[in-house]
Amino acid sequence: MKKLLIAICLVCLLTVGCAKKNSIDDKKLIVGATTTPHAEILELCRSYIEAAGYEFEIVEYTDYVLPNLSLWNGDLDANFFQHQPYLTQFNESNHTQLSSVLAVHFEPLGLYRGLGEPLATIAEGSRIAIPNDATNCARALHLLSQLGLIDINTSKGLLATENDITSNPKNLQVIALEAASIPSQLVGFDYGVINGNYALSSGISLTSLLATENPESLAADTYANIVAVKTGNENKEAILILIEALTQELIAEYILTTYHGLVLPVE
Repeated sequence: MKKLLIAICLVCLLTVGCAKKNSIDDKKLIVGATTTPHAEILELCRSYIEAAGYEFEIVEYTDYVLPNLSLWNGDLDANFFQHQPYLTQFNESNHTQLSSVLAVHFEPLGLYRGLGEPLATIAEGSRIAIPNDATNCARALHLLSQLGLIDINTSKGLLATENDITSNPKNLQVIALEAASIPSQLVGFDYGVINGNYALSSGISLTSLLATENPESLAADTYANIVAVKTGNENKEAILILIEALTQELIAEYILTTYHGLVLPVE
């Protein structure tokens, strides 16, 4: 009986050991992505990639940790869901070496109308909800400044907070909330600054969208969503084909016509 158990264990070990490991040099390209808009954009690349002789698989994720761990472990050839600041922080925290190969799109913050009037007649003391995390708080303040509603200390860049408002002629009440909660709470505010991904997932009406971040802004350049690969694989054939597929003109056209300004192609 003991010999039988040992034999079974050896067979199991051999089976696991012989299991085929994904390789970036095979003819199968595996890319991890979050669903909207990343996986949807990747799906448009399928015919181009398959025409190049590759089998193409999109693996969808609902979190921001597993796609990078799977890439580092070799289960993915690339992923598409994050911006460079997040990737940099992830590499530092997890001792990984992942690199960006392409900036594809930008998900701008938008100013949405709740109870308020059109911006041309914005009322004194209007209440505006903005994201409370450091990055998106600064972006929201820059958007309000871009619209001429407030002035901020521009030297703070994307580190600006409510304390860096230098002029507020309408005495606007800027209230910081959890970013994901703003769409559902917009009915209780005059205006709300909402992330593009949360606007998409919440189904908020585009008729309430008043303005978005400038696609040539510092935020657009910094927070563009990228394709990442394991460092050293940047010039592999599979990755170069993926880059070619994502830089087709039809991809930019799809982004512009499908997401109505909530997602913008990187120029």
